[in-house]
Amino acid sequence: MEFFQTLYHELISFFGVRSWLNMFESGDYSSLLTWEGIRSAMSPLIPLLLLFEIARAFFYKKFKVDHYKMSFFIIVFNRFIGRYISFAMVALCIGLFEKYAIITTTPTWYWFIYGYVVWELAHFVYHYLGHKVRLFWCLHSTHHAPEDMNLSVTYAHFFLEAPYADIIRTTICILLGVNPVLLFLIMFIDGTWGAWIHIGENVLRDGRLGFLQKVILTPSHHRVHHAKNPLYMDTNFCNLLNIWDHVFGTLQHEKKEVPMQYGITREMNPNNFWDVYFGEFYALGKDIRKAPGLKNKFLYIFMPPGWSHTGDHKTAKIVRQEFVEEVDKQPVLNP
Repeated sequence: MEFFQTLYHELISFFGVRSWLNMFESGDYSSLLTWEGIRSAMSPLIPLLLLFEIARAFFYKKFKVDHYKMSFFIIVFNRFIGRYISFAMVALCIGLFEKYAIITTTPTWYWFIYGYVVWELAHFVYHYLGHKVRLFWCLHSTHHAPEDMNLSVTYAHFFLEAPYADIIRTTICILLGVNPVLLFLIMFIDGTWGAWIHIGENVLRDGRLGFLQKVILTPSHHRVHHAKNPLYMDTNFCNLLNIWDHVFGTLQHEKKEVPMQYGITREMNPNNFWDVYFGEFYALGKDIRKAPGLKNKFLYIFMPPGWSHTGDHKTAKIVRQEFVEEVDKQPVLNP
Protein backbone atom coordinates (compact mmCIF):
# COMPACT_ATOMS: atom_id res chain seq x y z
CA MET A 1 0.00 0.00 0.00
CA GLU A 2 2.82 2.38 0.86
CA PHE A 3 4.36 1.75 -2.57
CA PHE A 4 1.13 2.76 -4.33
CA GLN A 5 0.80 5.86 -2.15
CA THR A 6 4.35 6.87 -3.04
CA LEU A 7 3.66 6.23 -6.72
CA TYR A 8 0.46 8.28 -6.51
CA HIS A 9 2.27 11.25 -4.95
CA GLU A 10 5.09 11.03 -7.51
CA LEU A 11 2.58 11.09 -10.38
CA ILE A 12 0.71 14.00 -8.82
CA SER A 13 4.01 15.85 -8.44
CA PHE A 14 5.17 15.09 -11.99
CA PHE A 15 1.93 16.22 -13.60
CA GLY A 16 1.72 19.27 -11.34
CA VAL A 17 -1.97 18.82 -10.57
CA ARG A 18 -1.73 19.24 -6.79
CA SER A 19 -3.07 22.81 -6.91
CA TRP A 20 -6.05 21.70 -9.02
CA LEU A 21 -6.84 18.84 -6.64
CA ASN A 22 -6.67 21.23 -3.68
CA MET A 23 -9.05 23.65 -5.42
CA PHE A 24 -11.49 20.87 -6.33
CA GLU A 25 -11.47 19.54 -2.78
CA SER A 26 -11.92 22.94 -1.12
CA GLY A 27 -14.14 24.58 -3.74
CA ASP A 28 -12.00 27.71 -3.36
CA TYR A 29 -10.66 28.97 -6.70
CA SER A 30 -9.50 32.37 -5.45
CA SER A 31 -5.85 31.37 -5.89
CA LEU A 32 -6.38 31.72 -9.65
CA LEU A 33 -6.47 35.46 -9.07
CA THR A 34 -2.84 35.43 -7.88
CA TRP A 35 0.34 35.05 -9.90
CA GLU A 36 1.44 31.99 -7.90
CA GLY A 37 -1.97 30.41 -8.42
CA ILE A 38 -1.86 31.00 -12.16
CA ARG A 39 1.67 29.58 -12.38
CA SER A 40 0.64 26.46 -10.43
CA ALA A 41 -2.51 26.03 -12.51
CA MET A 42 -0.49 26.09 -15.75
CA SER A 43 2.17 23.61 -14.57
CA PRO A 44 0.29 20.51 -15.89
CA LEU A 45 0.40 21.89 -19.46
CA ILE A 46 3.59 20.20 -20.67
CA PRO A 47 3.06 16.83 -18.92
CA LEU A 48 -0.46 16.62 -20.35
CA LEU A 49 0.82 17.54 -23.81
CA LEU A 50 3.34 14.73 -23.41
CA LEU A 51 0.49 12.30 -22.67
CA PHE A 52 -1.37 13.59 -25.73
CA GLU A 53 1.75 13.15 -27.86
CA ILE A 54 2.15 9.54 -26.71
CA ALA A 55 -1.56 8.80 -27.17
CA ARG A 56 -1.49 10.22 -30.70
CA ALA A 57 1.56 8.13 -31.54
CA PHE A 58 -0.32 5.05 -30.32
CA PHE A 59 -3.39 5.96 -32.36
CA TYR A 60 -1.40 6.33 -35.57
CA LYS A 61 0.71 3.26 -34.74
CA LYS A 62 3.91 5.32 -34.64
CA PHE A 63 4.70 4.80 -30.97
CA LYS A 64 8.11 3.30 -30.23
CA VAL A 65 9.17 2.51 -26.69
CA ASP A 66 12.78 3.47 -27.48
CA HIS A 67 11.70 7.04 -28.22
CA TYR A 68 10.57 7.53 -24.61
CA LYS A 69 12.30 4.83 -22.57
CA MET A 70 15.56 6.62 -21.85
CA SER A 71 13.86 9.91 -20.96
CA PHE A 72 11.63 7.98 -18.53
CA PHE A 73 14.66 6.37 -16.85
CA ILE A 74 16.30 9.79 -16.52
CA ILE A 75 13.15 11.28 -14.97
CA VAL A 76 13.03 8.51 -12.36
CA PHE A 77 16.77 8.74 -11.64
CA ASN A 78 16.67 12.52 -11.30
CA ARG A 79 13.66 12.35 -8.99
CA PHE A 80 15.60 9.98 -6.77
CA ILE A 81 18.92 11.83 -6.53
CA GLY A 82 17.81 15.37 -7.24
CA ARG A 83 14.68 15.81 -5.15
CA TYR A 84 16.52 18.06 -2.65
CA ILE A 85 17.91 20.39 -5.31
CA SER A 86 15.56 23.34 -5.76
CA PHE A 87 15.79 27.04 -6.53
CA ALA A 88 18.55 27.40 -3.94
CA MET A 89 21.07 28.54 -6.55
CA VAL A 90 18.69 31.23 -7.82
CA ALA A 91 18.05 32.55 -4.32
CA LEU A 92 21.77 32.42 -3.50
CA CYS A 93 22.73 34.41 -6.59
CA ILE A 94 20.04 37.01 -5.96
CA GLY A 95 21.23 37.42 -2.38
CA LEU A 96 24.89 37.67 -3.36
CA PHE A 97 24.72 39.91 -6.42
CA GLU A 98 21.59 42.10 -6.22
CA LYS A 99 23.48 44.83 -4.38
CA TYR A 100 26.00 45.00 -7.23
CA ALA A 101 23.40 45.49 -10.00
CA ILE A 102 24.40 48.21 -12.47
CA ILE A 103 20.82 49.56 -12.63
CA THR A 104 17.57 49.19 -10.70
CA THR A 105 14.43 48.02 -12.50
CA THR A 106 10.81 47.63 -11.45
CA PRO A 107 7.98 45.24 -12.45
CA THR A 108 6.72 47.27 -15.42
CA TRP A 109 6.11 46.28 -19.04
CA TYR A 110 9.11 48.15 -20.44
CA TRP A 111 11.48 46.67 -17.86
CA PHE A 112 9.91 43.28 -18.62
CA ILE A 113 11.04 43.65 -22.24
CA TYR A 114 14.51 44.69 -21.06
CA GLY A 115 14.57 41.77 -18.63
CA TYR A 116 13.61 39.27 -21.31
CA VAL A 117 16.36 40.45 -23.66
CA VAL A 118 18.86 40.17 -20.79
CA TRP A 119 17.52 36.74 -19.84
CA GLU A 120 17.97 35.50 -23.40
CA LEU A 121 21.58 36.76 -23.29
CA ALA A 122 22.11 34.90 -20.03
CA HIS A 123 20.51 31.77 -21.47
CA PHE A 124 22.67 32.08 -24.59
CA VAL A 125 25.84 32.28 -22.47
CA TYR A 126 24.92 29.22 -20.39
CA HIS A 127 23.83 27.24 -23.44
CA TYR A 128 26.86 28.25 -25.52
CA LEU A 129 29.23 27.20 -22.74
CA GLY A 130 27.34 23.93 -22.48
CA HIS A 131 28.44 23.16 -26.05
CA LYS A 132 31.86 24.80 -26.08
CA VAL A 133 33.38 23.70 -22.74
CA ARG A 134 34.00 19.96 -22.49
CA LEU A 135 33.12 19.72 -18.77
CA PHE A 136 29.86 21.59 -19.26
CA TRP A 137 29.10 19.45 -22.32
CA CYS A 138 29.33 16.41 -20.04
CA LEU A 139 26.45 17.94 -18.05
CA HIS A 140 24.48 18.98 -21.13
CA SER A 141 25.02 15.97 -23.41
CA THR A 142 22.37 13.88 -21.64
CA HIS A 143 19.78 16.25 -23.06
CA HIS A 144 21.10 15.73 -26.60
CA ALA A 145 21.50 11.95 -26.41
CA PRO A 146 17.89 10.96 -27.41
CA GLU A 147 17.67 10.03 -31.07
CA ASP A 148 14.07 11.16 -31.47
CA MET A 149 12.51 14.54 -30.74
CA ASN A 150 9.46 14.52 -28.47
CA LEU A 151 8.24 16.25 -25.32
CA SER A 152 9.85 13.70 -23.02
CA VAL A 153 13.26 15.04 -24.11
CA THR A 154 12.58 18.22 -22.13
CA TYR A 155 12.93 16.14 -18.95
CA ALA A 156 16.15 14.41 -20.05
CA HIS A 157 18.85 16.36 -18.21
CA PHE A 158 21.81 15.53 -16.01
CA PHE A 159 20.69 16.42 -12.49
CA LEU A 160 23.50 18.95 -11.94
CA GLU A 161 22.85 20.91 -15.13
CA ALA A 162 20.02 23.00 -13.66
CA PRO A 163 22.09 24.39 -10.74
CA TYR A 164 24.98 25.24 -13.09
CA ALA A 165 22.58 26.90 -15.54
CA ASP A 166 20.79 28.83 -12.80
CA ILE A 167 24.05 30.19 -11.40
CA ILE A 168 25.08 31.61 -14.79
CA ARG A 169 21.67 32.90 -15.88
CA THR A 170 20.63 34.37 -12.54
CA THR A 171 23.99 36.04 -11.91
CA ILE A 172 23.99 37.77 -15.31
CA CYS A 173 20.38 38.90 -14.96
CA ILE A 174 20.78 40.22 -11.43
CA LEU A 175 24.04 42.04 -12.20
CA LEU A 176 22.34 43.68 -15.20
CA GLY A 177 19.53 44.86 -12.96
CA VAL A 178 16.65 42.51 -13.75
CA ASN A 179 14.13 42.82 -10.93
CA PRO A 180 13.73 39.46 -9.09
CA VAL A 181 9.94 39.54 -9.52
CA LEU A 182 10.37 40.00 -13.27
CA LEU A 183 13.06 37.34 -13.30
CA PHE A 184 10.76 34.68 -11.84
CA LEU A 185 8.01 35.62 -14.31
CA ILE A 186 10.45 35.43 -17.22
CA MET A 187 11.83 32.12 -15.98
CA PHE A 188 8.32 30.63 -15.91
CA ILE A 189 7.41 31.88 -19.40
CA ASP A 190 10.73 30.84 -20.87
CA GLY A 191 10.68 27.47 -19.12
CA THR A 192 7.22 26.70 -20.49
CA TRP A 193 8.21 27.72 -24.01
CA GLY A 194 11.50 25.87 -23.71
CA ALA A 195 9.63 22.69 -22.86
CA TRP A 196 7.03 23.09 -25.61
CA ILE A 197 9.55 23.54 -28.43
CA HIS A 198 10.58 19.89 -27.94
CA ILE A 199 7.19 18.80 -29.30
CA GLY A 200 7.44 15.88 -31.72
CA GLU A 201 6.67 15.79 -35.41
CA ASN A 202 3.76 13.38 -34.88
CA VAL A 203 1.92 16.27 -33.16
CA LEU A 204 3.40 19.27 -35.01
CA ARG A 205 4.88 18.09 -38.28
CA ASP A 206 6.04 21.49 -39.49
CA GLY A 207 7.54 23.31 -36.53
CA ARG A 208 8.32 26.51 -38.39
CA LEU A 209 5.19 28.47 -37.30
CA GLY A 210 4.90 30.74 -40.33
CA PHE A 211 5.99 34.36 -39.95
CA LEU A 212 6.99 33.76 -36.31
CA GLN A 213 10.00 31.87 -37.66
CA LYS A 214 11.71 35.23 -38.26
CA VAL A 215 11.36 36.66 -34.76
CA ILE A 216 11.38 33.76 -32.29
CA LEU A 217 12.93 30.32 -31.84
CA THR A 218 10.33 27.79 -32.97
CA PRO A 219 10.16 23.99 -32.57
CA SER A 220 11.80 23.83 -36.01
CA HIS A 221 14.78 25.84 -34.74
CA HIS A 222 15.11 23.67 -31.67
CA ARG A 223 14.94 20.48 -33.73
CA VAL A 224 17.86 21.91 -35.68
CA HIS A 225 19.69 22.54 -32.40
CA HIS A 226 19.25 18.89 -31.37
CA ALA A 227 20.40 17.54 -34.73
CA LYS A 228 23.92 16.15 -35.16
CA ASN A 229 24.15 16.91 -38.89
CA PRO A 230 27.33 18.95 -39.53
CA LEU A 231 25.28 21.87 -40.89
CA TYR A 232 23.18 22.05 -37.74
CA MET A 233 25.80 21.49 -35.05
CA ASP A 234 26.10 24.16 -32.32
CA THR A 235 23.38 26.49 -33.59
CA ASN A 236 20.22 28.14 -32.18
CA PHE A 237 21.30 28.61 -28.57
CA CYS A 238 18.50 31.01 -27.61
CA ASN A 239 15.18 29.86 -26.21
CA LEU A 240 12.36 32.20 -27.27
CA LEU A 241 13.78 35.41 -28.72
CA ASN A 242 16.39 34.71 -31.38
CA ILE A 243 18.08 38.09 -31.04
CA TRP A 244 21.40 36.80 -29.68
CA ASP A 245 21.67 34.01 -32.25
CA HIS A 246 21.35 36.77 -34.86
CA VAL A 247 23.99 38.89 -33.12
CA PHE A 248 26.54 36.09 -32.71
CA GLY A 249 25.86 34.38 -36.04
CA THR A 250 24.59 31.08 -34.62
CA LEU A 251 21.08 31.18 -36.09
CA GLN A 252 20.37 28.28 -38.44
CA HIS A 253 17.04 27.64 -40.14
CA GLU A 254 15.85 24.16 -40.98
CA LYS A 255 16.62 23.04 -44.53
CA LYS A 256 14.21 20.47 -45.94
CA GLU A 257 16.96 19.00 -48.11
CA VAL A 258 18.95 18.23 -44.92
CA PRO A 259 16.67 15.98 -42.82
CA MET A 260 17.61 16.04 -39.17
CA GLN A 261 19.47 13.23 -37.45
CA TYR A 262 19.11 13.51 -33.69
CA GLY A 263 21.59 12.46 -31.03
CA ILE A 264 25.26 13.12 -30.35
CA THR A 265 28.25 12.39 -32.57
CA ARG A 266 30.05 10.18 -30.04
CA GLU A 267 29.51 6.49 -30.64
CA MET A 268 27.09 5.45 -27.93
CA ASN A 269 24.25 3.13 -27.04
CA PRO A 270 21.13 5.31 -26.84
CA ASN A 271 19.30 2.53 -24.95
CA ASN A 272 21.94 2.23 -22.22
CA PHE A 273 21.12 4.54 -19.31
CA TRP A 274 24.69 4.65 -17.98
CA ASP A 275 26.11 5.50 -21.39
CA VAL A 276 23.52 8.25 -21.95
CA TYR A 277 23.89 9.70 -18.46
CA PHE A 278 27.61 9.25 -17.66
CA GLY A 279 29.15 8.34 -21.04
CA GLU A 280 30.63 11.78 -21.71
CA PHE A 281 32.25 11.89 -18.26
CA TYR A 282 33.81 8.50 -18.96
CA ALA A 283 35.07 9.64 -22.37
CA LEU A 284 36.52 12.81 -20.82
CA GLY A 285 38.22 10.76 -18.14
CA LYS A 286 39.86 8.54 -20.77
CA ASP A 287 41.13 11.56 -22.69
CA ILE A 288 42.55 13.14 -19.54
CA ARG A 289 44.26 9.90 -18.52
CA LYS A 290 45.92 9.47 -21.93
CA ALA A 291 46.89 13.14 -22.39
CA PRO A 292 50.60 13.91 -21.90
CA GLY A 293 51.44 16.60 -19.37
CA LEU A 294 49.33 18.57 -16.92
CA LYS A 295 48.58 21.34 -19.44
CA ASN A 296 46.95 18.97 -21.94
CA LYS A 297 44.96 17.26 -19.20
CA PHE A 298 43.69 20.66 -18.09
CA LEU A 299 42.86 21.70 -21.66
CA TYR A 300 40.72 18.60 -22.23
CA ILE A 301 38.45 19.79 -19.42
CA PHE A 302 37.88 23.30 -20.74
CA MET A 303 38.41 23.16 -24.50
CA PRO A 304 35.45 22.35 -26.79
CA PRO A 305 34.34 18.74 -27.32
CA GLY A 306 36.41 17.28 -30.16
CA TRP A 307 39.59 19.15 -29.19
CA SER A 308 42.69 16.94 -29.26
CA HIS A 309 46.22 17.45 -27.93
CA THR A 310 47.46 15.89 -31.19
CA GLY A 311 46.06 18.78 -33.22
CA ASP A 312 43.59 16.52 -35.02
CA HIS A 313 40.62 18.54 -33.80
CA LYS A 314 37.06 17.42 -34.53
CA THR A 315 35.20 20.26 -32.87
CA ALA A 316 31.71 21.20 -34.07
CA LYS A 317 33.04 24.45 -35.53
CA ILE A 318 35.63 22.65 -37.65
CA VAL A 319 33.28 19.85 -38.74
CA ARG A 320 30.59 22.35 -39.72
CA GLN A 321 33.06 24.59 -41.57
CA GLU A 322 34.47 21.63 -43.53
CA PHE A 323 30.95 20.53 -44.45
CA VAL A 324 29.95 24.00 -45.69
CA GLU A 325 33.16 24.31 -47.71
CA GLU A 326 32.55 20.91 -49.29
CA VAL A 327 28.99 21.85 -50.22
CA ASP A 328 30.20 25.12 -51.75
CA LYS A 329 32.61 23.17 -54.00
CA GLN A 330 29.86 21.02 -55.45
CA PRO A 331 28.61 22.10 -58.89
CA VAL A 332 25.12 23.52 -59.22
CA LEU A 333 23.20 21.11 -61.44
CA ASN A 334 20.08 23.19 -61.91
CA PRO A 335 21.01 26.88 -61.84
